[in-house]
This record gives sequence, structure tokens and C-alpha cells, in this order.
Amino acid sequence: MFKRAFQKCTKHSYFLAIGLFYSQFASSANTSLIIEDQHGQKLSGAVVELINVSTHAASKTLPVAVMDQVHKQFLPELLVVQQGQQVNFPNSDNIRHHVYSFSQAKPFQLRLYSGQPKEPITFDQQGVVVLGCNIHDSMVGYIYVASSERVYKSDKDGIVSMSLETTPTQLSVWHPLQTAPLENKKIITINSQKQLLVTVNTSSPAPRNTFGSKFKAGND
Repeated sequence: MFKRAFQKCTKHSYFLAIGLFYSQFASSANTSLIIEDQHGQKLSGAVVELINVSTHAASKTLPVAVMDQVHKQFLPELLVVQQGQQVNFPNSDNIRHHVYSFSQAKPFQLRLYSGQPKEPITFDQQGVVVLGCNIHDSMVGYIYVASSERVYKSDKDGIVSMSLETTPTQLSVWHPLQTAPLENKKIITINSQKQLLVTVNTSSPAPRNTFGSKFKAGND
């Protein structure tokens, strides 16, 4: 009798475990965002970040990211890093640059230099950092410092694909050409949509021979 009860209990536990497994699997959903501007043009380089997602980034070593300078341009133009990550700023040009930022997330400067700076810079506060060169006004770059490990960039077709464990889920959308202040992020909520269209109002890029207003303190 005890043996029969044990077998029944074991069988019940087995089916319970299977049920929990498939329940968890079913709760995960693949979602695609299609990001476009107000004219219906697809936006590449939009940054999508999940909000209030538990992260263990602080407990692991993050690689040093690289923001290079090539042909008097920042390369890449947009770099996405994790909060607390270091960034190296090599100068691959045969001329000197003076890299700086007034952004609240990380004000800094690397005075006139060529080649390799002495040490990388740590970006320990989340936000958007706008980069410039004090010598070459046409140089503009961006570092997006994410507080979540779940951060994505839209591809050339404006698409971001992700797997969501639970819904509803909140996420933020940001683009360097958005008309909203650069420190602002568009917040949206994903319920059970498999595909969601997101519109970000953008403006034309500033002429390459001027900083525009991006570098003014308080508008970064």
C-alpha cells in the first residue's frame, strides 16, 4: 500500500513539474518592435531598453568598450554600454583630437592627444552622453549607458526582436535624432502583442560643421 501511494505521489509530482515547465515556456513571448519616424521611414540605431529588469551586471566583469576616432568621426557613432562599463577612446587619425562631453550622465574631457589615451573612462551613471571634439566641430558621437542588461538596437529595417518572460512589460525607446530632449526616453508598455509599431519624431541631422544645441549643458 505504501509502495502504491509512493508511486502515485511520484507520478503526480512528475506531471506537476511538466505542467510548470510548459506554463513557464508558454509565458515567454517573442515580440518584435518596428520603429519608424513620423514620416513612416524605418529608424535604424534606435535603442530599446527593458525597464525594471533585475540585472547582475555589477557582479560580473564587463569588457572595455571602444569608441574610436577615424577620419574625424567617432566610430561607432552610437555606442551602447552597461552602467559601470569602461570605454577606451583610441585616436586612429594622424591628427590630434580633444574629446569631451558636457552631458550630465558623464562630463569629462580628454585633452589634445593622439594614439592611445592613458586609461579608459568609466561610465557609472545611466543616461545619454553626447561626445564632441574641441578641435573639430563636425565630430559628434553618442554613448548610451544602459541600466539594464536587456538593451537592444534596431537594425537597418527599424526592427528589434526580443523574448519577454512576462507581460505586461515596460520598455524605453530612444534615438539620437529624436525631437524630444536627448535625455528623454519614450516609455511604452507591451501587453501580449507579437508585433508593435513605435513612432519616434525625429529631426534632420545638424550640419556637420556645427555642434548645434546638443552640447549645451542642460540639453544633453
